[in-house]
Amino acid sequence: MSEPGPIAQVVGRIAYEFALVQPLIPTYLHLLISALFPIYAGAHASLSRPSSAAKPEKKSNRERSVQDDTDTEEEEEEEYQRMEGLSPTDALMFPLMAGTTLAGLYFLIKWLQDPALLNKILNWYFAIFGIFSVSRLITDVLDIGHSLIYPKRYAFKGMLYLVHSKEKKATPVSSGAKNSDVILSPLPGFLSCVPLPLAIRDFLWADRAMPKNKWTIRIYLHRLIAAKMMIGMHGLAGFIIALTAVMYFNFADKPWYLTNLMGFGFSYSALQLMSPTTFATGSLILGALFFYDIYFVFFTPMMVTVAKSLDIPIKLMFPRPSAPGADPTKLSHAMLGLGDVVLPGIMIGLALRFDLYLFYLRKQTRSTLTLDVGGDPQNTVTKAKYFSLSGRWSEHFWTHTWTGRPLFSTSTSATQPHFTFPKTYFNASLIGYILGMLTTLAVMQIAGHAQPALLYLVPGVVGALWITAFFRGELNEMWNFSEAVNDDEDPEKPEAIKESVRDQRRPSFFSNESMQRQADKMEKAFNRHVKSDESLSQEDDHNADNGSSANGSTSDSVKAGEKAETKVKRVNSRNANRELFSFSIEAPWTLSQPQSIAELERLDPDKLANRTNIEVKSSVLRLTSSDDEAVGKNGVGNWKTLEQQKTGGEPAGKRLRTS
Repeated sequence: MSEPGPIAQVVGRIAYEFALVQPLIPTYLHLLISALFPIYAGAHASLSRPSSAAKPEKKSNRERSVQDDTDTEEEEEEEYQRMEGLSPTDALMFPLMAGTTLAGLYFLIKWLQDPALLNKILNWYFAIFGIFSVSRLITDVLDIGHSLIYPKRYAFKGMLYLVHSKEKKATPVSSGAKNSDVILSPLPGFLSCVPLPLAIRDFLWADRAMPKNKWTIRIYLHRLIAAKMMIGMHGLAGFIIALTAVMYFNFADKPWYLTNLMGFGFSYSALQLMSPTTFATGSLILGALFFYDIYFVFFTPMMVTVAKSLDIPIKLMFPRPSAPGADPTKLSHAMLGLGDVVLPGIMIGLALRFDLYLFYLRKQTRSTLTLDVGGDPQNTVTKAKYFSLSGRWSEHFWTHTWTGRPLFSTSTSATQPHFTFPKTYFNASLIGYILGMLTTLAVMQIAGHAQPALLYLVPGVVGALWITAFFRGELNEMWNFSEAVNDDEDPEKPEAIKESVRDQRRPSFFSNESMQRQADKMEKAFNRHVKSDESLSQEDDHNADNGSSANGSTSDSVKAGEKAETKVKRVNSRNANRELFSFSIEAPWTLSQPQSIAELERLDPDKLANRTNIEVKSSVLRLTSSDDEAVGKNGVGNWKTLEQQKTGGEPAGKRLRTS
């Protein structure tokens, strides 16, 4: 009997390998989906206003106060996320730093023989970052789920509706709409036809506004800190879930799903913090890590040894069937390092932001302007208005079919924000990543040895991007694109592009200058919630001035009283000479009227006509003293209202306070 031909041998080998890999197909699908989830979510979360879109107009506090907080304000606010840009020097530093760390861990494990102590130390180190990263991931997931139930825009009966939460109604965008077309139900689309009792409808409207109702927590410690933090129900739930998961992971058990949850959080946060800045820099960095991964997997046992010895959340784990002949009671897992997710992911995120840049670049309009007679004409570029992409997934779900066809008349949405944009390069890079991951799994299955995933992922992602640009004739646009372009510069100027893209003096990610810049960014982000005594005092004065100027119908005495009330509250709550510690929680809604004010109005019926003035005067107290020595001995001062300070008399409400 003759031997089978080469084609038959290849077909037989493929059939044999498929029979072996068939039980592992669910595991590999799980691995692929888990790798794509943080990349897809993190890339979209990193979107912000590109340089090709116009800056939003800054509005005064008065304009913001009359604006609906659920629609136009959110769309017009500037969303510009400052990411840490990488430089070409990092192409050399990343492999060196990673190799040094990996070698250090490998020799430390060999020296300790038992890595239990090292695992415990590293787990507590990662727990600090895990709480915040997982909390951020869960909070964003809850926000997306809430917006899916309560979108800001939805289509119904061929019209596009815009929801106004303050007015508790949804109005059609079409100019020819009638008053009868207004919808009072908080539910979107066909769900708005469901009859709801008034109590349930009010409850759903309150639930709709729940994510924006945030509690304000203030804490003051004399000469150390004056902190202010705003937290909503989703943020609180995310923090509690993250804290519980991290504590269980460190004290009880380390199941694979908690390892993956923390890995998702790390990857999701990293994709919003790091950017290659340019496609050339990203390709150079991934190319250097391409050779790093090959060396430490194929030529040394360091990578595999460290991955198997350390039980810390720096990898994704997936249950897999036990090998033939192995102990069935012993669990077996497939592993994927977070570097194989984050490093290609930052390039995929850059591709998505490049798609958004091209989208607004094509919406720009050019015009020729001649200033003087006989002068040279000047070309001006008008940038399109940027609309925030927050909540667009849910809006697209309620306004389009599964095939992407709009459910409303497109002529009525000319001035409305776009629900999506072409994602050509993003989709191309995702396809390249999937092909690279499938190749990795196939080679690993055939060779029976761990494979360096970047060996296949880097050519897949980088090759897909540059090949797509080549066939679309956009190589020049891709090469010149940079996220380091200053907002004040015109990105259309060739010299501005050349300086920003090819600036060789840009510091490395590991340099002291870069570390200082990162520290400054962290300080600015921290100062959004933590403020000094001086800044809080200035903020209170500014709010008092704006609050009094916004209400034109209020009398001058009430304006002065409101401003004095704010200053008195600030003095009472933050007296730098006497106060040691204070803590306060401010509710996101207006509290009921104090009992003392109601009693004061009852005792002074003649002042009912000027109730606002009474409230301002009677509700504000100021701590005064004849001298500092009296306060120091007795520990108390003389409380006086504004009315008493002006008239010198005893107010009617004093008897209530002293009693």
